[in-house]
Amino acid sequence: MGAAGKRKCCATARDFAVPGSCLAKHISAMIQTAPMKLAVPPEPEAPLPAPTPDPAPAPSARTSWLLAAVILAAGLFLRIWPWAGFTGTGFDEALYRDNVIRLDKVGVIGYPAICQLYIEDQRKPDVITKLPPTRFFYIYASYLWKRMEFGDAPPLTPRTEHFAQRDPGLVSLHRVACLFSCLGLIVSGLAAWRILGLRAMPAILALLAFSPLQIHLAQHALIDGVFTFWAILNVWLLWENLQRPNHRGLLVAFAIGLAGMVITKENSFFVYLALCGLVAVNRWAKFGHVTPRLLFMGVLGPFLGVATLVVLAGGPQQFAEIYHLLVTKAETLTYAIKTGDGPWSRYLIDLMLLSPAILVLAIGGIFSQVRGHRAYVYLVAFVGFSYAIMCNIRYGMNLRYASIWDLPLRALAAAQVGAIAARFGTRQSLVTGIVIAALCAYDLRQYQLFFVDASLYELVTGGLLQVVKILK
Repeated sequence: MGAAGKRKCCATARDFAVPGSCLAKHISAMIQTAPMKLAVPPEPEAPLPAPTPDPAPAPSARTSWLLAAVILAAGLFLRIWPWAGFTGTGFDEALYRDNVIRLDKVGVIGYPAICQLYIEDQRKPDVITKLPPTRFFYIYASYLWKRMEFGDAPPLTPRTEHFAQRDPGLVSLHRVACLFSCLGLIVSGLAAWRILGLRAMPAILALLAFSPLQIHLAQHALIDGVFTFWAILNVWLLWENLQRPNHRGLLVAFAIGLAGMVITKENSFFVYLALCGLVAVNRWAKFGHVTPRLLFMGVLGPFLGVATLVVLAGGPQQFAEIYHLLVTKAETLTYAIKTGDGPWSRYLIDLMLLSPAILVLAIGGIFSQVRGHRAYVYLVAFVGFSYAIMCNIRYGMNLRYASIWDLPLRALAAAQVGAIAARFGTRQSLVTGIVIAALCAYDLRQYQLFFVDASLYELVTGGLLQVVKILK
């Protein structure tokens, strides 16, 4: 290539120059010798960082708590508002009332005399079994309520008009039962949050709020709602202690919870054995960490509860005789023989009659949620251990006792609904909400059917079968 060709190929600044152009004036400064580089423009000054506001709760968390508050308000309303069909006085309620009246007369100091009166009465061969005064917590709490609301007001005669709604003892018993049913709903919601997480809590709380069994227990002066509160509290506290070992506050709370459960009802023995089963299988299930302090508190709590009952009964001999008479008399009670027996599947049958949708979904949840979810394994194991004991109590089965399984069963049902709704992709939350609302409406209809329209009081299989018209 000649000099002319080189001149054609190699452009110079003069070739780009156009008269009057600003680019022509600065092009020489922008183009340098090889390698060619462009001039770097000056960097603008960075603005001062704006002050960061305090982090707000995540929208999903705020929404979950708001929804839970609305659900809780609805559940409390259903428990407090009196709308049960049966407005009379049940057999158990009358016995609790008698103990409240006696305690009002003699005070706590005279409680051994109340226990001695029970022993003398139950020693008579022609007297049917009665509830023991060692169900101290419910009786004492009702006595305190009676003193606060009614003072020294005397009991009414049973023939008084609207006796169940006006008698100080019965009203106080009902108030305490309703209070602890409401507290049980709150504790169950908190347990669902701590064990299964915030996302799972609203759906579980909704199913619990509309549970026909829980609403029924709140509408009458029955001890089972009070006992359910203590049982669920201890299931939750054991989980917390397994997750946060050697936490002093949680250990003390667990011991107090166990003691409170023991002085409430003798069925605490079944729940305690189930809790022991959870601790025993923790080595393989890996729920958390079992420490010597947890084991010590797990023994100290029930010991304090039993020691309290021994003192109240007047001594270990009186305490042992009370429970011996209760067991032996219960085996000869005609009503218990006719209504409290059955196969191991008795509770499943009763639950299928009262809340069939929940039970079916819960069984499905066992197969879909247990694998890989230790929290669900924990709840299922609690039901399994307690069920294995309670279904083998001769003449001692009643659907009221199954209230301690409401939280695990409804947690499994909610999880199964979520698993089914996951197939709808982005509409999963909408589908889940619709299905949970439908289940709540169905349970509310079940309560209306069984306890308002049919005025059912005792939850025995025969009565449940008559309501659904299997028996006529």
